[in-house]
Amino acid sequence: MTVTMEDYISNVEIAWCPGCGNFAILDSVKKALVELNLAPHEVLICTGIGQAPKLPHYMRVNTYNGLHGREVASATAAKLAADDLTVIVHSGDGGAYGEGGNHFLHAIRRNIDITLVVHDNHIYGLTKAQASPTTEDGTITKVNPEGVISHPMNPLALAISQSCSFVAQATSAYPEHLAGILKAAIENKGFSLVNVLQPCVTWDKVHTFKYYSDRCRELEEGYDPSDRTAAMELVFRDGETIPIGVIYTENRIPYDEMMLKNVEHPLRERGVNPETAEKLFARFK
Repeated sequence: MTVTMEDYISNVEIAWCPGCGNFAILDSVKKALVELNLAPHEVLICTGIGQAPKLPHYMRVNTYNGLHGREVASATAAKLAADDLTVIVHSGDGGAYGEGGNHFLHAIRRNIDITLVVHDNHIYGLTKAQASPTTEDGTITKVNPEGVISHPMNPLALAISQSCSFVAQATSAYPEHLAGILKAAIENKGFSLVNVLQPCVTWDKVHTFKYYSDRCRELEEGYDPSDRTAAMELVFRDGETIPIGVIYTENRIPYDEMMLKNVEHPLRERGVNPETAEKLFARFK
């Protein structure tokens, strides 16, 4: 079976702002899945709420929308229930690093075999420009008229410090490069973080496409992503250059592989009593 871009086409009208960085991310996700020859029924995308979580609505793919910031927890459960699925999470910087920060940390610790793609635009776009965990200090927003006083989180450094098995950064300003990074992240066996720097054309007039295209630079040939010290130095380096590429990797056995090694019949293979299912579904009507 050969998978094509047409297999992922959805007829749902896209509601993002014209010029939003999410458009390039959407195209890059489709391209990565096609290059991996993964059909829509083999993929599950878990999300919460927000602009980034709308992404699977604009694809023909299995989708689970849950609570804001709880998408990694939902994805963990799905992977354990159906380990043959390729499970991907899409979240904004608020959902992933703010409300979902606890789930983010423990997914790294467990090393569950899912890929977390964070649409990092340094702002809560859906709720009209609140500061997020990655908003730079001094930034003026509607709710911070005198400037943000909290120091921004460094999610890459946090992930590296906790032995995340795959840590990468990309930007929607370079969609071809982004597609390659997403492909590598999905292929990695273990928890993968891809922090995607993207413009918010409505609320952020600083981090534009030009801002990222002028500053983002691919890692030099010969860079060793298994060197933790070099990786930490890289993500803390000050200057006008922003590194993009696979920043850190660590070979660890995935949690689901260890958890399910003695399980004869995963949940997806077990029969469900129709009457029990009906009673369960009735509770949510």
